[in-house]
Amino acid sequence: MSAVKGTVLVTGANGGLGSAISDQLVSQPKFANYHGLYTVRDAKSAPSLMSILSKNPSHSHNVISLDLANLDSVRKAVDDINARVEAKAIPPIQTLILNAGFQDFGKPMWTDDGFDMTFSANYLGHWLLTLLLLKSMNKDTGRIVVVGSQSHDPYDKRNEGTQAFDGDYKTFVHDEASFEAIAKGTWSSAQEDPSWRSGYRRYGAAKLFSIMMIHELQRRMDRDPVLNKVSILGVDPGTMTTGLQRHANWIIRVLMFKIIYPIIAIFMPNGLVRSTAKSASQVLEAAFESNPTYGEFPKDSYYFDTKPFETSTESKDLRKRDLVWKESVKYAHLEPGETILADWQ
Repeated sequence: MSAVKGTVLVTGANGGLGSAISDQLVSQPKFANYHGLYTVRDAKSAPSLMSILSKNPSHSHNVISLDLANLDSVRKAVDDINARVEAKAIPPIQTLILNAGFQDFGKPMWTDDGFDMTFSANYLGHWLLTLLLLKSMNKDTGRIVVVGSQSHDPYDKRNEGTQAFDGDYKTFVHDEASFEAIAKGTWSSAQEDPSWRSGYRRYGAAKLFSIMMIHELQRRMDRDPVLNKVSILGVDPGTMTTGLQRHANWIIRVLMFKIIYPIIAIFMPNGLVRSTAKSASQVLEAAFESNPTYGEFPKDSYYFDTKPFETSTESKDLRKRDLVWKESVKYAHLEPGETILADWQ
């Protein structure tokens, strides 16, 4: 292990953008000295990831079962990872890539904890995972990368064609009750709107909370005596064909995302639709490298096509960020001693 520079952990490594990130980590020589931790819902059933890993038998790695929609599963996976790092079986985490995602396209599901699946799988599970893994991060150069989405900002011009945020959907959270409605799936419910747009709004809300985490966690780490050198930033991967569309209807899932969009990506490689390989390379650049145009990726930053990109006005609201953080502590049942972050409450 002495030659290994550090560990890189990727959530949602089996399919879509996660597979593309994993493929580049496994195949590109510049990542040869990193140990890969690839999390999937079930380590016994991850055919895409296993196919990728088979390309390079010398790649140092572990595949770990992690169901982000199950808080007990998150804690169990973290206990395993933290124990390995503490025992020096694997090096500290250099990069934590929060990639896994879920979108229900108007067909809502709930977790065993009673949360909307979209809220838990995209946000709360990642929030808890990150807080619990901070003890295993490289405290000098560790980097956390959040995979964002245009859906977090109703005012993003790329959302205009969807009409998902028309009317009263320009703002996601106001108070504890509105946060609870999103967490429990009663906001923008399928009864309220049976179309795919209801799920897209809830996905956008979960992504907003993830981007709020970038700003809020960095603020708290910056004044932490142990974690003040760790950075967190985000990358908008753009529109891609991934497993996110598996619950969509045939027109969206097949016609748009498997036929029309791939053709657009081929003939307009620099357009808004892109391959998972292109987005993966941008995520990994943010995770490991310096921006070729803007220099070092600064803390608390967000990028689209490797250029700085403004997050939504709502994501910058200090009062709302504090509210979301405190409600997340409550919903995740975070207890004293579970995270090394000093200002965790």
